[in-house]
Amino acid sequence: MFGNLDLHIVRLGLRPTLVYTVEGPEGEAVRVLSCGGVFQSATYLDKKRMEPVFEYYRAFGRALEGVEAPAPRVLVVGGGGFAVPKHVRELRPEARIDVVEIDVRVIEAARRWFFADGAGARVTCGDGFDFVRGAALRGEKYDFITLDAFSGSAPVASLAGAEAARAYAKLLAPGGVLAANVVTLDGDATFLRDFQLVLEAEFSQVDLMACPDDAWAADDNFLLMARA
Repeated sequence: MFGNLDLHIVRLGLRPTLVYTVEGPEGEAVRVLSCGGVFQSATYLDKKRMEPVFEYYRAFGRALEGVEAPAPRVLVVGGGGFAVPKHVRELRPEARIDVVEIDVRVIEAARRWFFADGAGARVTCGDGFDFVRGAALRGEKYDFITLDAFSGSAPVASLAGAEAARAYAKLLAPGGVLAANVVTLDGDATFLRDFQLVLEAEFSQVDLMACPDDAWAADDNFLLMARA
């Protein structure tokens, strides 16, 4: 369906990660970040470069609509190609955005090829779980927290455990929203179910939103949303 253009190889540890341009469903040019055959992020290359390509990005935006803070403080765990912080900046120009990404080479790639600097975010290179735990211990507060951290196609388990959920509950300001992207690989919803149960132990309201995107993915994305 798509033709590959403008190929770059970014080596992340032992994993070759590819940056290249494909033709989108409507013939538009879309640059993608691909690891293990899975698209990790994507961006338009024209005036729409701040707009979301994938449906689950747009779902993060819909979750943000539930945040009423006048100048929301936003934490994005898992920078990738910075699609989520760019979309947050597009929707809420006044937001204060922190991004945590574990791999400096991903940050460099995002800045070089994915217009990351347009997000106007404060970027920390570090482990997402360590950042969340430390911020909670310091008493910091966020109005919107997004989780979109993967190792290849596998989710980061430490960010879906009980200790992480307790930290999210401490970090969220009153009226705040936590939104986590979860992929069900080959139809296996075990991780999704377990993560939902972990969040339900800490939050009184946890909702599940399906984010089908047949034009881009064979596996299904879901957004778990917990409210403070």
